[in-house]
Amino acid sequence: MELQTLFEKAVKESKELSSKPSNEVLLQLYSLYKQGTEGDINTEPPANPFDFVNKAKYQAWSDLKGKTKEDAMQEYVNLVEKLKD
Repeated sequence: MELQTLFEKAVKESKELSSKPSNEVLLQLYSLYKQGTEGDINTEPPANPFDFVNKAKYQAWSDLKGKTKEDAMQEYVNLVEKLKD
């Protein structure tokens, strides 16, 4: 199956997991999704120093800078498969 198709399937499956992943894993899923769909981060960091959620999301995505979209999509697929087990 083509990577794009596997990725789209994994995105759908990530919303149907039997138990909610930890915040750390959710952040991993978010950053891999963003890197896989948009590539390197293209936004400014959150201006509000107390906006911890968006700061964490920004940092997680920023940490993936340089990773190819294909690698990010494959890692996302692998992570969702692991979470399904």
